[in-house]
Amino acid sequence: MVKSIPKMLKIGSDKFETKTTQMADVIILGAGPAGLSGGYELVKRNNKHVFLFEKDGQAGGISKTIKFRGCFFDLGGHRFHTDLPEVSGLWEEILGKDFLVRKRLSRIYYKNKFFNYPLTLANAFFGLGILESLVIVSSYLKSKILPSKNEKTMEQWVSNRFGRKLFKTFFKTYTEKVWGIPCDKLSSDWSAQRIKNLSLFEAIKNSVLPRGKVKAKTLIDKFYYPKYGPGMMYEEMARKIVEYGGEVRLDSSVRELIAEGSEIKSVLIESDNKMGRYLAKNFISTIPVNQLVKMISPGADKHVIEAADGLRYRSFISVSVILKCSNSFPDNWIYVHSPEIKLGRIQNFRNWSPFMVDEENKTTLGLEYFCNENDEFWKMSDDEMIKLGLEEFAKLNLIAEKWEFLDGFVVRIPKAYPVYDSSYIKNMKIVRKYLDTFSNLQTIGRNGMFRYNNMDHSVLSGLWAARNVLGEKNDIWDIND
Repeated sequence: MVKSIPKMLKIGSDKFETKTTQMADVIILGAGPAGLSGGYELVKRNNKHVFLFEKDGQAGGISKTIKFRGCFFDLGGHRFHTDLPEVSGLWEEILGKDFLVRKRLSRIYYKNKFFNYPLTLANAFFGLGILESLVIVSSYLKSKILPSKNEKTMEQWVSNRFGRKLFKTFFKTYTEKVWGIPCDKLSSDWSAQRIKNLSLFEAIKNSVLPRGKVKAKTLIDKFYYPKYGPGMMYEEMARKIVEYGGEVRLDSSVRELIAEGSEIKSVLIESDNKMGRYLAKNFISTIPVNQLVKMISPGADKHVIEAADGLRYRSFISVSVILKCSNSFPDNWIYVHSPEIKLGRIQNFRNWSPFMVDEENKTTLGLEYFCNENDEFWKMSDDEMIKLGLEEFAKLNLIAEKWEFLDGFVVRIPKAYPVYDSSYIKNMKIVRKYLDTFSNLQTIGRNGMFRYNNMDHSVLSGLWAARNVLGEKNDIWDIND
């Protein structure tokens, strides 16, 4: 049977007062990487009176780490890699020696075979066979001679850079598994953000040149990782905010933002079934924008609400399991491209950091399913999800020795990925225009910007928002544009 997850640490929650009106300099809505980075920057640089409100019982957002039966579980596998000195400097400042350098190994499972990712020539050649490899090269050359002139869709963007054959072989199935929509309905903006600077030529060059020449983030072979998972970074950041005089209030849900003219004046927060009103000069939000629009009072015009409703998010479920076995597979993570397997991705947490497990004879895994809220996966019981995950994992034959299931739990993560469908640009333009009417409100992070950012870009958006409060004029929307 599935064991319940223990109650998470609450930071500063004993200070919470209800049925009162309190005043802050800055209120930040959401204590994920973006919100916490912004809060830390403010209290460190100017000792601003800052409140951070988080609806969850733990800081870190989707980058939190859950401790269960002595082991640590990441929700998704979060690499700490950046070309931004101010972000890398912040991470080093927070964790120091507990920030580990880790070697990467990730593979693709496709047609009962494993392919290295990033690509290596010999592995791909022998795995696909001579004939299919020649077809892929031919298709790539054709894409260079006769590229699609229109790059509106993800399918067109990838086919132009890898050839249509390789797109169908390695991109199509997994992408549609992640997003739940056909690749010809997915905007090319997703590809441009997530795999920019990448093409078949770059991937092949990466497999034969020294790794110091790598440009695309998706090809890196080393990354940083906190000793006990990403939550270690952001819980420590939350603690430091409190030490500097700020407040991080967990289990606190935003119910309404009250506006007067062009300014947000206050926010209503619910905690322990009681309501508190908080006034501030500046507001920074990481709330999903389609929800934020509906929280502002007086309400937005009908066309703004309709645009917000048109912005969709993809969710996922992490089936976290503890297995009894000492010699597991060597990967940090594996992408499951085969369509007959519903499982999308597998995280092997001991290979992210050896400190993630408490005993040598244990292996801890995250079996990830991409879904929509209230679909068939979302409605399955925890026991059903664990049973499905273990059955599909067994089909992959990843562990040679006999293994035993010890325990597990399931976490459902709503609104994890903004969906770049064909209408999102139009809808987001309307929503941004409306939110820009409020001079003291900034939206940051993946959900707040409806942008599929890497973690370092979300952190930078928090830093820039904080500096804007302090008088700078940074355009947050320039980040990862």
